[in-house]
Amino acid sequence: MTQPLFDRRRFLWQSGGGLGSVALACLLGRDGLLAAEPAKYGKGRPDLNGGLHHMAKAKRVVQMFMSGAASQVDTFDYKPELIKRHSQPFNPGGKVELFQSVPGACMKSPWEWKQYGQCGKFVSGLVPHLAGCVDDVAFLHAMVSKSNVHGPATFMQNTGFVLPGYPSMGAWVSYGLGSLSDDLPSFVVLPDVRGFAPNGPANWSSAFLPAAHQGTMIRPGAKNPIYDLFPPAEAGLDKGDDVDALALLNRMNRAYEATREGDSRLDARIASYEMAARLQLSAPEVLDLSKEPESVKKMYGLDEKITEDFGRNCLITRRLLERGVRFVQLWSGADNGFPRRNWDSHEDIARDHGDMGRSMDKPAAALLKDLKARGLLDDTIVLWTTEFGRMPCSQGGKGRDHNPFTFTSWVAGGGFKGGVTYGASDEWSYKAVEDETYCYDLHATILHQLGVDHTKLTFRHNGIDRRLTDVHGRVIEKLLA
Repeated sequence: MTQPLFDRRRFLWQSGGGLGSVALACLLGRDGLLAAEPAKYGKGRPDLNGGLHHMAKAKRVVQMFMSGAASQVDTFDYKPELIKRHSQPFNPGGKVELFQSVPGACMKSPWEWKQYGQCGKFVSGLVPHLAGCVDDVAFLHAMVSKSNVHGPATFMQNTGFVLPGYPSMGAWVSYGLGSLSDDLPSFVVLPDVRGFAPNGPANWSSAFLPAAHQGTMIRPGAKNPIYDLFPPAEAGLDKGDDVDALALLNRMNRAYEATREGDSRLDARIASYEMAARLQLSAPEVLDLSKEPESVKKMYGLDEKITEDFGRNCLITRRLLERGVRFVQLWSGADNGFPRRNWDSHEDIARDHGDMGRSMDKPAAALLKDLKARGLLDDTIVLWTTEFGRMPCSQGGKGRDHNPFTFTSWVAGGGFKGGVTYGASDEWSYKAVEDETYCYDLHATILHQLGVDHTKLTFRHNGIDRRLTDVHGRVIEKLLA
């Protein structure tokens, strides 16, 4: 039986010099884990000591982002006191700061709560399929945001900053660890089919990192899943013409590049052309689900209208991970529209969260179960998050306003403990009261599991050594197996 990749790494890591170190270098280099030459990646590349800062427990990440602010009160943060006080005045003491309303009465979730798994975790009936996965999940119930506005808060969870102009976590991971595949990008983004979340593609930008590390957007359900991958039919080009044109373009670009040393934009453009040529062969195979068993498609919900789109994206995610993509970002929720196309349920939590929950729950659970069944969850981190939470009091009788003071994220796989909870909110799920956690801490912990010290993954920009965690962040040791 083939020895697991990380077992081989650990043996070679511990075997010292000589043949062991040569073999380790080859193995890590193939997996994209060696620091690449500075000429290619620019100054500021972390010193990975010939490999990683420490032995990694994971090598890839899936980030599922619930755009619009998924309600912790209606998903994973069970509060019996809130149920008891339903319809009573909401009075937690002091002024209640809301985004666009005045505090209504305490409002319990429209969904019933039940205990699941060996860990006995209470989960809402909104997400019954994910409820079946709780023994593999670590819940963070004291997440806090610095903003209650969608755009800045979404930036914060993706980049560590509330302002634009900073690289996303996927770009940092791509920059720090490189690619696991020659034929696919290291960072792929699958947006909601209905449109972009606030900030749009800036959420997966490389910002001041080399431009090659920005997310590559794929829209699996679209007629053209990757923009401009193939020449338009009306151009009348055959494959030979395309190859010749790319070769000529490459020679011209390289000549131009030689006169502009240190400009990563052209290098990234050249790399994108080279990757596009490889994607013309690899992408159709990855996106072709015709050979997937019908039972698998059904598990992901491709046979139901409400789960079809997110289910397809989740199944494509598994296929991308299998083929060496390092970081995949999945979006549930688009811009604000009516009826609601995201998790921003100001008007009617039962109606709007009901639709969003049903569309996400079954596919997300299928991805977790599928990765686990294939042995991929052991070294794949699955992160489920949102920009902030929602209030335990009502807005307009049926909705919930923004709540930056506490919300829930969860992680699974990649060396994280399952069936555990870290942090707590108060009896209403209004404010974090135990182990308050910011995105910096979660980002630091994910990088740690990837073998990277978050304080050493830096890039010099405008005279400052920038990093994903800014000047903050701590590894949450209690979550690690």
